[in-house]
Amino acid sequence: MAIVKRVVFNQKGGVGKSSIAVNLAAISAARDLRTLVIDLDPQCNSSHYLLGEGYQDITPDIKDFFEQALTFQMKPNGPEHYIHATPYENLSVMPSNSDLGDLQSKLESKHKIYKLKDAIDALSEQYDAVYIDTPPAFNFFSLSALVASERCLIPFDCDEFARQALYSLLANVHETREDHNGELKVEGIVVNQYQPRAGLPKRIVEELLDDNLPVLEAKISASVKMKESHDETRPLIHMAPKHKLTLQFIDLFEELSR
Repeated sequence: MAIVKRVVFNQKGGVGKSSIAVNLAAISAARDLRTLVIDLDPQCNSSHYLLGEGYQDITPDIKDFFEQALTFQMKPNGPEHYIHATPYENLSVMPSNSDLGDLQSKLESKHKIYKLKDAIDALSEQYDAVYIDTPPAFNFFSLSALVASERCLIPFDCDEFARQALYSLLANVHETREDHNGELKVEGIVVNQYQPRAGLPKRIVEELLDDNLPVLEAKISASVKMKESHDETRPLIHMAPKHKLTLQFIDLFEELSR
């Protein structure tokens, strides 16, 4: 089976990128797929979610990976050197670092945009699925993730500003596909924090569909259970496997798998 390389990307913050990436990855691992989460966001939310309060003490991390790319070494460490087990079977993580952004200008000046892609390709025999969490910006790190992936999943919260920003995001993904990665496709837009009884979310989703945008059928509701999951640093499939929110993530996973 070919490795699934998926980036969870939105230039807007607070749309649930980390929650979606981690919970889909946890479901993937629970289904016996060897799954890796790569955290490219200096906020380190995915790392914290998967590793708990001590995540900052776990090294080497993604910053060390990119620092190695900036220096010549006779025997560089392979990408597996920067990967760590989580408490969950089949689920590993390459954790982020709050100082990751300090490397951006150096990485850009030395044209290291393909380093992450090379690392994931080197891991293709060790993993069945890779989920990449990205920063809320179109920068070197999110571009590296788009270059390294085949599928782009776009979290979307239902407000007018988010809808306007979505078109800029789609243009950036299209440009990346044209210039760097012909295999990249938008897998779908996943509506997050959805309130089906409210008029505005329903109208905005209908407008996206009218524009022939790939809105996924599975939607993720607004729920305090997500905050509880963050607080306990346990993905929903392990904390509350029968909860409505968990079942929605399972529906999303199965829709993507089809």
